[in-house]
Amino acid sequence: MTAAAHADKKLHYAWIAAGVTFFTLLAAAGARATSGVILLPFGNEFQWSRSTVSTIVAINIFLYGLIGPFAAALYQRFGLRRTMVAAMALLSAGYGLSTVATHYWQFVILWGVVVGIGSGMAAAVLGAAVANKWFTEKRGLVMGLLTASTATGQLIFLPVLASAVTTYHNWRAAPWIVAGATLLAIPVIWWLMRDGPRDVGLRPYGETGPVETAAPAAVGNPAKRAMDTLIEAMRVRDFWLLAGSFFVCGASTNGLIGTHLISAAFDCGIPEVRAASLLALMGLFDLVGTTASGWLSDRYNCRYLLFMYYGLRGVSLLFLPSALLGPTAGLGVFALFYGLDWIATVPPTVKLTGEVFGREKASIVFGWIAAAHQVGAACAAYAAGALRTATGTYTLAFFSAGALCVVAALIVLPIGKGRALAPQPA
Repeated sequence: MTAAAHADKKLHYAWIAAGVTFFTLLAAAGARATSGVILLPFGNEFQWSRSTVSTIVAINIFLYGLIGPFAAALYQRFGLRRTMVAAMALLSAGYGLSTVATHYWQFVILWGVVVGIGSGMAAAVLGAAVANKWFTEKRGLVMGLLTASTATGQLIFLPVLASAVTTYHNWRAAPWIVAGATLLAIPVIWWLMRDGPRDVGLRPYGETGPVETAAPAAVGNPAKRAMDTLIEAMRVRDFWLLAGSFFVCGASTNGLIGTHLISAAFDCGIPEVRAASLLALMGLFDLVGTTASGWLSDRYNCRYLLFMYYGLRGVSLLFLPSALLGPTAGLGVFALFYGLDWIATVPPTVKLTGEVFGREKASIVFGWIAAAHQVGAACAAYAAGALRTATGTYTLAFFSAGALCVVAALIVLPIGKGRALAPQPA
């Protein structure tokens, strides 16, 4: 299809690509929400401790983050569409086969490895790759919308998964639902997704002029390309500041709250379905907060936005133990303030990464920064379970995460200071 033909239409194909990516990330969000819902009944059936089950989740989260930079290199080598299809196939197979697993090592392979890799191929790094490739204008807004797909996924999947597990008294109901949703995404991706604007005779959204000839696909070993980019990025101080703050982001979100909030609420006498509804409510607030964060990232200093987000999250986590033991209104206040910035940190972090490292390398560098996010999440997923087993409560885990967020709020302020950030090419 020619650029002239598209010009007659009001909808740039970039928005279709973004919509398909949103749908893909939505299905993947259901996969990541499953562990929090089934943690208790799964452990009870096999008589495994909270610490033992948390180990499987920690492996999943670690690989989910580690695969990010390699996934970014795969996007460049094999294209977005084929890589997204492979990610959905892995998620569907991993969760579908887990329903017939009976041994610990089988769950480590299926949930820990297969689902972890599939999730990493359809994570925030995918949104960053699509936003960078398809958009020049409104890139921050698009990144906010794609990041918010995780919140929308929680909003849709968490109550459904929790209700299915409770209704059928079987944790396997949740993996079956997720396996079906990810399988459904495959034909949608193959039909509508394109690897880049040149595939449909266009320039990225917001650019004018003649359509450039298609750039050759990246050649060579994607793993080597990812490692070479990491070595180069490690020489830049701002990489460590971005990765360090994102480590704390992961530890304080999906590693701690996403994995253990339902269990912590149950310990305080709150039913599982009600606790899952609380997470879904936080997802609703996050949908608003993350989308707004993308809009703000196009207009304001991203360092100050991150300072505000981490500070607010730290205060929220310090308040959570009291909220769990207090009246219902306290949990509502926590859900509001924590939910608004659950993953609002992603758009400004992506924007700063692009400004520091440029468009060509931004996706892979952000993949490594996202890997730090998931290392933090994996550490928190295991540590919170171990602390709960040792002390009988999650209070120390919540307080520790809150203190880390305060530290993260301070270390983001020097990013890019003392030198001009590299402008993004038009």
